[in-house]
Amino acid sequence: MKAALLPDRGVIKVAGGDARTFLNGLLTTDVTKVTPERARFGALLTPQGKIIADCIVVEAPAATGGGFFLDVPRALVPTLLGKLRLYKLRAKIACDDVSAELGVMAAWDGDGTSKSGLLYADPRLPQLGHRIILPPQNVSDAIAELGAEHVDASAYDAHRIALGVPRGGLDFTYGEAFPHETDMDQLAGVDFDKGCYVGQEVVSRMQHRGTARTRIVPVTAGDFVPDAGMPVTAAGKTVGTLGSHVGAKGLAMLRLDRVADARAAGVPLLAGGIAIEPHKPSWANFDWPGETN
Repeated sequence: MKAALLPDRGVIKVAGGDARTFLNGLLTTDVTKVTPERARFGALLTPQGKIIADCIVVEAPAATGGGFFLDVPRALVPTLLGKLRLYKLRAKIACDDVSAELGVMAAWDGDGTSKSGLLYADPRLPQLGHRIILPPQNVSDAIAELGAEHVDASAYDAHRIALGVPRGGLDFTYGEAFPHETDMDQLAGVDFDKGCYVGQEVVSRMQHRGTARTRIVPVTAGDFVPDAGMPVTAAGKTVGTLGSHVGAKGLAMLRLDRVADARAAGVPLLAGGIAIEPHKPSWANFDWPGETN
């Protein structure tokens, strides 16, 4: 097992009698299904259905004080906290940034347990392993309890990229991307059977009409994938943008209909003059160029 502290993650605590109902009315995931044993992945959207911030919602056991902790990109903590307080109105809740006291650690490639923090399975993919919200001073104890090898956060990024799981701010821009474009619908980040939430109408329409043509998918190159932000082209026409990468593996946000056209015409996809090859993630069930439905 490997474990890494993730310095790019922050933590927001939402507590109070109305906390569950409040979060459930805002986020794409069904917070009524969150328990201390089961976290959920979701996002707060704009009314137009674009992602403001994504997060993992974790419930603390009542014996430790209860409440919900949001495992969120650290750079977005002020933004998400501001939005939560804006929507609060008369709800009986308190929203606080506790990132100075609590961090997030990922543990993968093995099984283990720890009592040094709030341990939960990553709700996106089983292969992503577990995460722990814990005080930074407890990291060494947690790693020892897990029986894990302490590695750098870059090792976790390489693991994430190999699985084809996007990271906001690198693989897509907050405020510009829809949940379907970032594969949230594939990674248990959108509950299509729950009640209303901000941006639901747009997301539901994309789901039922099947209009999501843009997706973040894994890509490979011969030696290395060019830098994030590089346009991906086919016959001189842009079909997408590269995201995060490690060596010859990376992610890219691509228009799959244009990828299909390029393949039909026998035209390669290029980024900075380097040929790249897109792949469908093993966990995905969306339509793929060349597949028979």
